[in-house]
Amino acid sequence: MGGAQTIGLAILDGGSANRAAARDLLSAARWDKPGRSIDILVQRCVEQAVRRFREPAVIYETAELGRLAFPHTEEGLPNGQGLPGRVPLAQASKLVGLLPGVSPEWLGNSAFTDAFGCRFPYLVGEMARGIATARMVVAAGQGGLFGFFGSAGLRPDAIRPALAEVKAGLTSGEPWGANLIHCPDDPDHERMLVDLFLEEGVRHLSASAFLRLSPEIVRFSALGLSRRADGSIERHHHVFAKVSRPVVARQFLDPPKAKLLRDLVASGRISPEQAELQSRLPVAEALTVEADSGGHTDNRPLASLFHSIAELRSAAVQRHGYDRPIFLGAAGGIGTPAAAAAAFKLGADYILTGSVNQSAVESGLSRDGRLMLAEADMFDMIMAPAADMFELGAKVQVLKRGTFFAMKAHRLYDLYRRYGSLEALPGRDRFWLETAVLREDIEEAWAKTRAHHEKRNPRLLAAAEADPKKRMALLFRRFLFMGAHWAREGLDSRRSDYQIWCGPAMGAFNVWAKKSFLEDPAERDVQQIGLNLMEGAALVTRAQQLRSVGVAVPSSLFDYRPRRLTAC
Repeated sequence: MGGAQTIGLAILDGGSANRAAARDLLSAARWDKPGRSIDILVQRCVEQAVRRFREPAVIYETAELGRLAFPHTEEGLPNGQGLPGRVPLAQASKLVGLLPGVSPEWLGNSAFTDAFGCRFPYLVGEMARGIATARMVVAAGQGGLFGFFGSAGLRPDAIRPALAEVKAGLTSGEPWGANLIHCPDDPDHERMLVDLFLEEGVRHLSASAFLRLSPEIVRFSALGLSRRADGSIERHHHVFAKVSRPVVARQFLDPPKAKLLRDLVASGRISPEQAELQSRLPVAEALTVEADSGGHTDNRPLASLFHSIAELRSAAVQRHGYDRPIFLGAAGGIGTPAAAAAAFKLGADYILTGSVNQSAVESGLSRDGRLMLAEADMFDMIMAPAADMFELGAKVQVLKRGTFFAMKAHRLYDLYRRYGSLEALPGRDRFWLETAVLREDIEEAWAKTRAHHEKRNPRLLAAAEADPKKRMALLFRRFLFMGAHWAREGLDSRRSDYQIWCGPAMGAFNVWAKKSFLEDPAERDVQQIGLNLMEGAALVTRAQQLRSVGVAVPSSLFDYRPRRLTAC
């Protein structure tokens, strides 16, 4: 990726040093160029020290020039040679230290990449309803990234062929996974999905929107446990739990409750041995700390949230005596190299991106939706009521620019709170609902809603027909659900009602990509997005390294510009 590069020479505190000595030193290090001022030479050296970040640099302290950083390359270090008319450098300086090279592969935790077999500690997050397509997962894996298929919200007959496509495209052991979204009002559907994933050999599940552990996520975890010959526990199924609240994180960090395990054994869904092994381990050994993300989010700042979850992890390890690593990833707001570098600086073992991949050519979002995302600024997002947890008041972060979806969704929730049934709606609200939202009579819209739930969730339908307020909620939820469908299909007549999940990272990415090849939506592919974010994060890390040892690195050198990269 980018090819082997030679790190340059960084001059620290050189501006006020003896300029003749500086020119002698630059000449000895082969950086002197006839006709160039000393200031230009120093600036060039600092730039090379940052941009050629893969090679190490040696830091010296001299009486005349202050701190110096020399390249550790085939061109050699000064190694004590005398400067013209002066004492040898080795006698006139002291060694401060060695800065190792920075590789994008090393930014996270090498134990994570070793454990899961990915080259980069970078996950391409699942975007529901197939927006994170099988094609995207394959492209991610072939680029050394780790992709999750967006299976949430899809029927089994759509999920199964997508999983087959992923398996056909990734035949060299590249890691990949799928998404299991919590279905509190439809546990049978959640059970059916876990059955499907087990049948298809899915080993990695990203668990999202969980407020508490469900029997099915515990079943998936426990069925992957076995005992090695030496008595240690081997895990074949891995749960990546997306968490944005400490109370949820703790449930994934603790072993499941004994009653839950007993019930699974009694129903024959796991064995007594698997229950015993699971009682010693957390359900998830990878938690993705989700900050200000698209879709379901609590809009928390990553730095504060990550620290809180890290404290919980440490307490859980001490409380239960775990002898296996529990990895923490960072997600939400990661749309630039600086954001990625900051996440790793917090201690993230890996990062996960979502919104930015939604604008990639492999995305299942319509071309029209991708173009809308490519024009978004970081302030063009808004919170709106969520379809799946509408009655609870849960919200999702969506694109505001170019749509009226959020405005309509908020008014629907307000009507739900104020009135007990569809029949109780005032005439003006009923007129607005039928003309601006449903675009059909309430009775026609309910007939379609009823037909859907009759096949999908008869128990929920029965509850709605017995409770007028529940019936109203299901009708409103259908509009919210269809907003995402229209955006995915690119239905022009419903463009103003598109529901496009995204967070501020999308706008930040667009600002960063401006005037580069990634500005063009047709050029955005998941590999180029991921590789450039990781390459840029490595550059930002090196720039900060040099600052941390005293070099005055200008802010302009923290600005990595996207370029075409290959995963070599």
